[in-house]
This record gives sequence, structure tokens and C-alpha cells, in this order.
Amino acid sequence: MAALLGPLLLRVLGHTWREEIIDGDNIEAARGPGGGFLLALWHGRMLVGVPYHRTFSMDVLVSPSGDGDISERLLQAFGYSIIRGSSSRGGARALREMLRAMEAGRVLVLTPDGPRGPQHSMNDGVAWLSRATGYAILPAGFVCDRAWRTRSWDRFTIPKPGARVALVYGEPLLVARGASADELAAASETLRLRIIEAERRGCAALGVEADA
Repeated sequence: MAALLGPLLLRVLGHTWREEIIDGDNIEAARGPGGGFLLALWHGRMLVGVPYHRTFSMDVLVSPSGDGDISERLLQAFGYSIIRGSSSRGGARALREMLRAMEAGRVLVLTPDGPRGPQHSMNDGVAWLSRATGYAILPAGFVCDRAWRTRSWDRFTIPKPGARVALVYGEPLLVARGASADELAAASETLRLRIIEAERRGCAALGVEADA
């Protein structure tokens, strides 16, 4: 679907969206001394926030797949930097690139349920990065009142023309460097719940029901 939209059409479509920012002060609260943080949201919501964040200095982790190729072209057209890799392919190289990006004070965008799902599942990767780097995690929920949704595992969301879009930023989460495995798992569950709560609050602001 992203390939059909293309960067130009997404620019046109994005200009019609009416964005509402909720708890945007949490963006600044999440920033470390160098200005960077980890932005965590669900895979299926990525497109919703692309136009708004184009002026941020962001690196997006994209899977080394055919769908990833499409995402890379689309995101690069909006000024995002791309890091390719996943737990099964190119993980070590991607980790090195992520660490370099964070050392440079950039924002790293991660989708904990990507690239294969299940939808809204959570692994410990984001919490591990926070523990390893000292960077805070900013949970985000990006929702809209009218959208097309694909039949893919993530029900990829494409807001329709004129849609109202809510970009909600939850309370930042920082994992202590000495966190144990159990504490890491607990932090991951806290992150999952904060993303869900951010989406719930966004839907409430728009007057729509939270969708799966």
C-alpha cells in the first residue's frame, strides 16, 4: 500500500490531515543530554506520524525485506535516516548504527511489534537499548478518526483525506543500567501498557473507539 501511495501522494494526503498533539511536552522530557531518545510506537501506526515528524532528526529501524525497501524509500523522501536490520538479519550491524545515531543525539524510532508481529506484542529490545545507553523511551500512540486499514498482520493504518489525527506522547520510561532480566521484562510490559494507554487517550480525544 505504501508503494501505491508514494512520497508525493503522501505529502498531498498529509497536508489534509488535522493534527492534534497531546502531551507534546513529554517529547522534551524524554530528551537526554545530547537531545536524543527512543520513540516507541506500534508498527501499523508508523505512517500516521510521518508528515509531522519530518523536521525531527530521526533514524528509523527498518527490516531488511521487500516491505522494508518500500518503507525506506518513503521515509527517506521525508528526510528520515534509515537503519536496516532485524533480530534475524543484520542485527549486529544495525545495533552498531543505532548506537552511533544515539551518540550523535538523534532520535531512534522503534516498533516493538515489528517486523512480523504479532500485532501489539512486545519484546525486550527497546528496554534493553534504554538500559544499555541511558536513553529514555517515549511511548507514542498515533491514531485517527477515519482510515483505510490493510489486511496485513499489523492492520497498517492510512488516514483518509481530511482525517483528524491525534499524536499522543506518554510518560517517558528510563531503564536503569543495572536492571535485572526480570526488571527488563517488567519495563517492557510497562512500555506496552503506556503505548496502549496513549492510543486509548488519542481515540478518546477524537471521539472514536480504540481499534485493534
